[in-house]
Amino acid sequence: MNIKYKLDQYPVAQKINYLPPPPYKEGLDYYHWMRLHDDQKNAEISDDHTKQVLEYLESENEYTQKVLNHTKEFQDHLYNEMVGRIKQTDMNVPYYSNGYFYITRYEEGKEYPIYSRKKNNLSNPEEIMLNVNELAKDHAYFVVKGQSVSPNNRYLAYGEDNLSRRIYTLRFKDLETGEYLVDTIPNTSGDVVWANDNKTVFYSVMDETLRPYKIFKHIIGQSSDNDEEVFHEDDETFLTFVYKTKSQQYIVIGSYATLSQEYRYLNANKPEGDFVVFQPRIRNLEYSIYHFHDKWYVRNNQNAKNFKLSIASETNTRIEHWQDLIPHRSEVLLEDVDVFNRHLVLSERIDGLSKLRIITYDGDEHYIPFDEEAYMAYTGINRDMDTDVLRIGYTSLTTPNTVYDYNMKERTMTLMKQEEVVGSFSSEDYHSSRLMVKVRDGVTVPVSLVHHIDTPIDGSAPCLLYGYGSYGHSMDAYFSSVRLSLLDRGFIFAIAHIRGGEEMGRHWYEDGKLLKKKNTFYDFIDCGQYLIDEKYCAPDQLFAFGGSAGGLLMGVVINEAPQLWKGVVAAVPFVDVLNTMLDESIPLTTGEFDEWGNPKDEIYYDYIKTYSPYENVKAQDYPALLVTTGYHDSQVQYWEPAKWVAKLREYKTDNQPLLLHTNLEAGHGGASGRFRKFKETALEYAFLLDLADKIDQSFKQK
Repeated sequence: MNIKYKLDQYPVAQKINYLPPPPYKEGLDYYHWMRLHDDQKNAEISDDHTKQVLEYLESENEYTQKVLNHTKEFQDHLYNEMVGRIKQTDMNVPYYSNGYFYITRYEEGKEYPIYSRKKNNLSNPEEIMLNVNELAKDHAYFVVKGQSVSPNNRYLAYGEDNLSRRIYTLRFKDLETGEYLVDTIPNTSGDVVWANDNKTVFYSVMDETLRPYKIFKHIIGQSSDNDEEVFHEDDETFLTFVYKTKSQQYIVIGSYATLSQEYRYLNANKPEGDFVVFQPRIRNLEYSIYHFHDKWYVRNNQNAKNFKLSIASETNTRIEHWQDLIPHRSEVLLEDVDVFNRHLVLSERIDGLSKLRIITYDGDEHYIPFDEEAYMAYTGINRDMDTDVLRIGYTSLTTPNTVYDYNMKERTMTLMKQEEVVGSFSSEDYHSSRLMVKVRDGVTVPVSLVHHIDTPIDGSAPCLLYGYGSYGHSMDAYFSSVRLSLLDRGFIFAIAHIRGGEEMGRHWYEDGKLLKKKNTFYDFIDCGQYLIDEKYCAPDQLFAFGGSAGGLLMGVVINEAPQLWKGVVAAVPFVDVLNTMLDESIPLTTGEFDEWGNPKDEIYYDYIKTYSPYENVKAQDYPALLVTTGYHDSQVQYWEPAKWVAKLREYKTDNQPLLLHTNLEAGHGGASGRFRKFKETALEYAFLLDLADKIDQSFKQK
């Protein structure tokens, strides 16, 4: 790395004695002082503690800027390059719902979308529902979610967040007059469900840990102070949500925990009624429900690790009345179900790849064919039940996101749109493949890989290995126009489909959680070593990237195998696992005991302690490290990476860059807006390309 700034001039965090309460038993936590509570975070508060924390975070930002100052022009170039590939004036493929075509479009130079609709026909005049650019003009951060139109098409409800804590205020707009209603509801999850009377809505509110825990009923035109509480989820390991069935006949309240779900339903024509429990929660019973005519389809894992599809009558919904329709298959993971009047669509996963299975009610079935080795296929927005046309999406490491309309009866595919990559992009200039890597315990782990066709595969190229491996979240092989900035400069990009995800079935998830969590980390290390051993990657040019739980992955692999990595980017990393999982006042903690274990139980405490990055920092050489976080992050609080960096500075024995960048205006997802987020991506890529000595020659000369 061509350092233009002395690495030893880094900020030194003050050490203040703090002894965490039992059952924490690892001694003093000298950097606990970096934690601020929500009411202290406002930078305008003249609280000495707040000032101290902000001054430290700002000093780290200044240090990062100085260390990477020699890449500043290159960062600007990368940003312009990334933005330059995006078609600025653009729109999605409209989808049809209840008499209207709904459109999301963007205008040149604008950060935010415009949501509009056209009645009956796309040739009719456009009705703009929300211009988010106007709504966001006075805010550094602004996000709209949960747009929901009343059944009579007159009113729009939506949630807005201008702080990045994922706490939304509900607002209501009369689409006939363009005027906003007086109704305003704070502290919600942002989702709104309309009853069929066009005046009653249901929504969820958050507790102090940002867990959606209550469902309320609101009548349009009345004060939210008078809203009726219709459900209270008092089990802190569950969160609650509300939605409307695709049939439009039922309002459904769901309670969700990692290993158990429970649903209640109410006739959408009778919002004054009482919700009825579908099937009471049972530990380790996971299920989801889909209404169709006079029956319910139930995706569930009763004696079915990879899930099966059962059927229940409209009124006899308890588990003893479920009848299997699609039995359990050990080699197929049933991920989702979509219901149409003449077809069932099953989203499945076989050998790590997503498959779409079409079934008619008289038993005829087929899979939609896809040809590439590694890809991602998924169902899109399909609101109309009375159609043979299925909206799907498809992408791969070399194929931009593509929208098709698939005729399930005729088995024909119609291309509706492919993401346009502005410039000279051609998929034929890139090659993707799928590797199968045998790891240390004999298990075979898939790795998806892409590179420019001119990049030599002889052990001389740099490689960026990406991983996540938690929550059963499968990391599919998808296209990124931003990633071309690495591929075009000779990088190989690889995704390790490690255990803890669900790529290879439910067992893949279960073998990478709780007391088997270390499989996730060892899989990633072994995949990285394989890329070197098989001469995909230069021995001294292997890089790693992970965010959130993937940031935990980064924290562990640099403790366990620091010599393997040239450089690492850890984005919003979950690295203070013991302290966070022992503090039930922190968002997400109680709901994640089934993912990580509750460290108040000594078995889980002792196991987590063996891998938690913060507790396992040691005196050794570490790779170059860039850590990013958001001051308002509600999922991984900013103090986790800040404490971790401070401790790494104290212990590490090398002279490699250790950089912390805190976005003081954003949360877990980074900056809002269409383009602004690429500023941080350009920072990350400049860091990696500089380490790999791949900065463009013109910028090197400067």
